[in-house]
Amino acid sequence: MRPYVILNAAMTLDGKIATATGSSNISGKKDLERVHEIRKECDGIMVGIGTVMADDPRLTVHKIDARPEDNPVRVVVDSRCRTPADARITNGDAKTIIAGANEYKEEFMKSETYETLKKRGVKFFFSGDRRVDLKALMNYLHEEGIEKLMLEGGATLNFSMIRLGLIDEISICVAPMVVGGADAKTFFDGDGFNTMDESVKLELIDYYPLDKDFILNYRVLND
Repeated sequence: MRPYVILNAAMTLDGKIATATGSSNISGKKDLERVHEIRKECDGIMVGIGTVMADDPRLTVHKIDARPEDNPVRVVVDSRCRTPADARITNGDAKTIIAGANEYKEEFMKSETYETLKKRGVKFFFSGDRRVDLKALMNYLHEEGIEKLMLEGGATLNFSMIRLGLIDEISICVAPMVVGGADAKTFFDGDGFNTMDESVKLELIDYYPLDKDFILNYRVLND
């Protein structure tokens, strides 16, 4: 058993989610409101440690009318346990779970950062050897009552999740801009597939313009 996972992102027409320097202000006002509506509907929201380090996000519902109880549980995939003790994702606005890998567990649990985060009420889940076992994490999140999970991962986490068949739906905002750059961050990264036949197939289920942007919703055709 695992949560129903919705991957959401905004990208440029050429498939970039951030420039090489980390600039990622792609979404327009209407799309940001759409994103927060999805957050409000979900039990949890998950990002990778790269997003935490680069953006220091709150991952709460604040672009639309919402109550504190509307905030989803915040989940960080952080294999090497690098989440800063003062990261905004660890504040008291919502529950937070940090998922680490077993190789780094013992040393991390001796650190001051661990003690600080524990005092803040942060929960921890360890799995896998050097990398978090994402399937095990999904099972754990389901046991924690997370039935619908919003994924706002970076390119590497996005690919790891879809390669394992752990994404059910993709909601993407395509912005009318082109940034180029071989080192700019793409929607999916990781090792990739070797052939088109190996690729994950999608079914378009909805599409519509939203101000200057365009929204595409896909169902992931997991085998």
